[in-house]
Amino acid sequence: MDSVTKIGIIGTGLIGNGLAIEIKKQSDLELTKVLTRREIKQMSAYPYPEVLTNSVEELINSCQLVVECSGDVLYGTEVIDQAIKAAIPVITMNAELQVTTGSYFARRGFITEAEGDQPGCLAALHENVVQMGFEPLVYGNIKGFLKLDPNLKDMEYFSKKNGVRLGMTTSFTDGTKVQIEQAFVANGLGAGIAVDGLLAPQTDDLNKVGEELAMTAERLGYPISDFVIAPKAPPGVFIMATHDPRQKDALRYYKMGEGPYYTLLQNYHLCHLEIMKTIKRVIHGGGILLNNGITPSVSVAAVAKRTLQIGEQVTKGIGSFQVRGEAVKIAGNEAHVPIGLLVNAVVTREVKVGEILTFDDVILPDSMALTAYQETIKDSAVQI
Repeated sequence: MDSVTKIGIIGTGLIGNGLAIEIKKQSDLELTKVLTRREIKQMSAYPYPEVLTNSVEELINSCQLVVECSGDVLYGTEVIDQAIKAAIPVITMNAELQVTTGSYFARRGFITEAEGDQPGCLAALHENVVQMGFEPLVYGNIKGFLKLDPNLKDMEYFSKKNGVRLGMTTSFTDGTKVQIEQAFVANGLGAGIAVDGLLAPQTDDLNKVGEELAMTAERLGYPISDFVIAPKAPPGVFIMATHDPRQKDALRYYKMGEGPYYTLLQNYHLCHLEIMKTIKRVIHGGGILLNNGITPSVSVAAVAKRTLQIGEQVTKGIGSFQVRGEAVKIAGNEAHVPIGLLVNAVVTREVKVGEILTFDDVILPDSMALTAYQETIKDSAVQI
């Protein structure tokens, strides 16, 4: 790429806005266009109104690299499709999109998740610990709180308090977001999950519960992706790993404990600030940090929070009060509807609380995302 790389952004939310500010500070980067669906005339508070556009074509024609951080599966899929067709590298901060349609694009061009959110941070930590000779058994996400069926009043309160959309707040609280993240990590780092819905142990002792998860991974015979509910732990990620027994004394001296399982913790994730590292990585030929792989084995099903009636509409599954997301092995759950596709869907037969929605239970409108998912599953069937 040229000495000054032209960057386009998809999205003008918290992540997109913060990233734009950081790009503008870099002498080797140029922010060319920022794609938004909002009415530009009403966006006077945006820091760089001159780069805003509603035109996908204008975005694509202006940049050498695009960062997708809209938080929208269907919309993001449509725009990324055009970027990939134009041979433009794509960086995402959108685990919801990656776990739904990312594999479709991984077969067709360059797409990688960025550092900053938990999946990208786990991928970067993975690279680091493997280079030091560790062998990962557990890719762990730390969550401080979980309520599978939060109420509207509480979610409105915390949404307003934190300045985050209601749907996002709800998906964080009911576990949908972390289930998506860990399904994505499993696919991208060649791991699996121990059980559908994940183990999600609760603990005040990260090392102890990490060892228990590591022993589970050893019994299963493959690394696992999971999360812990640990209110006293930092909001980061961790890897449980083993090492060459000949390094045991040295690792003890380095305050890593007695082994054989070692906890490697990153105690923060800084979202848009860390995207800059991935932009520089791609520009300098560092390659893919993390994507959903070309033959995913884990998906995120939609599980009914309450009984859904015939004719009921689900406007958006992620962050709704009708369903929540749960990581599942695709093998044995081939008929499930990925929660990322559950947009403007109509229920065609009653689904009881706790049941997984299948394609026979809903009518989904046609979309690029639906086509991409169906093609991925068809092509991956022999692997499942």
